Amino acid sequence: MIETVTISTAEYERLISAAEDLADLQVVAAYKADPKDGFSSEFVKRMLEGESLLKLWREHRGLSQSALSKLSGVNRIQIGDIESRGRTGSITTLKKLANALEIQVDDLI
Repeated sequence: MIETVTISTAEYERLISAAEDLADLQVVAAYKADPKDGFSSEFVKRMLEGESLLKLWREHRGLSQSALSKLSGVNRIQIGDIESRGRTGSITTLKKLANALEIQVDDLI
């Protein structure tokens, strides 16, 4: 036998809102525990202004183009071209860069 509980719509909506607030607090707590996976308002501002996502993520991880090149196996000149000239690079290149930056390929597109 399945037990059920009936509550008002207002109470249901309050519980949903409280659950969403808790989820937000958990995200903030996780960021404070390990800020490597979060980003600042400056990061978001630069992203919205159209700055190169590769450059933003590289700088966020504290890497130079040379360091990213060594980690990813992608030529430093190619990294510079993607960052400054808006070139996208092949999917293979993007996968290498994303893996080195510990992000998803979608984060670079």
